[in-house]
Amino acid sequence: MDPCTMIAAGAGAAAAVVAAPAVLAAAGFTAAGIAASSIASSLMSAAAVANGGGIAAGSVVAALQAAGAAGIPVAAQAVIGAIGGTVGAAVGGPLMCSAGATGAVVASGGIVGTAVSSVARLIGNCTA
Repeated sequence: MDPCTMIAAGAGAAAAVVAAPAVLAAAGFTAAGIAASSIASSLMSAAAVANGGGIAAGSVVAALQAAGAAGIPVAAQAVIGAIGGTVGAAVGGPLMCSAGATGAVVASGGIVGTAVSSVARLIGNCTA
């Protein structure tokens, strides 16, 4: 895997894990319960109709509400990160490399300077 793709995969994984709680809340799966007039309430209504008036334990709606209320479990975060990394590698890697990304960093020395210079060098080595 080329450096551009690795950087894009890491960024995609991190972004997906960070964004997941906000996406749940925006859909209406909140710590206070399912928000009225939201996507979550529509899903809950459809699930209740399909199950004769109740929400089955372990259903998608129940799992999403549990994650909205208590947070996303570590195992689910790993899956979300893997999906985000895959999408980042597939989309971001080619975009970064084809854009002719270059890194011109003036490092002031030390560990941080060396790390930044190394990343800049990797990005600068990306080719279309």
